[in-house]
Amino acid sequence: MSHGGLDVHPPANAPVPANAVLAAVALVLQWFNKAAVTVSMVALMVTALILTYSVVVRYFFHQPTDWQDEAAVFVLVGVIFLCAAHVQSLRGHIGIEALATLLSPRANQIRMFLVDLVSFLFCAFFSWKSWTLFHEAWSEGQTTSSTFAPPLWIPYSMMALGMSVLTLQILVQVLTRLTGTKEQA
Repeated sequence: MSHGGLDVHPPANAPVPANAVLAAVALVLQWFNKAAVTVSMVALMVTALILTYSVVVRYFFHQPTDWQDEAAVFVLVGVIFLCAAHVQSLRGHIGIEALATLLSPRANQIRMFLVDLVSFLFCAFFSWKSWTLFHEAWSEGQTTSSTFAPPLWIPYSMMALGMSVLTLQILVQVLTRLTGTKEQA
């Protein structure tokens, strides 16, 4: 399996797209990914505080809390989807490498291109469906069925934005593979 390494920052001499427009989009994506990771770290801490508060209030004060689970889930949805593009930029998603060891380098490059292309198509479809869910939740005023009843457009918007950025990240990687790269100075 390939885990992309443990370093969360791309190498200083990472190849950049040879195409100027693609390089600019990659730079914007890199900026967004850094911001998303920073916000997500804070969000995870907030989630831990929310769940700790819930346990303390229920155990020591015997008070029910009906909002903390949904709040924690909403935050975690945002963290997961908003950081997906960052993980993809590092090639950090788990991939099965059994075929890579059996194929020639050229065949392996073709395999990786096809996997990226299929991933792009899947993520593009997922993004589109996420935006339709967001639109429905927003226009119809949908909420969860709990007594807290937060609006569903909140997690759907984070899911749609995260999947859209992930789709763009994969598209940049596919187009970079087609147009070539240049090493940073």
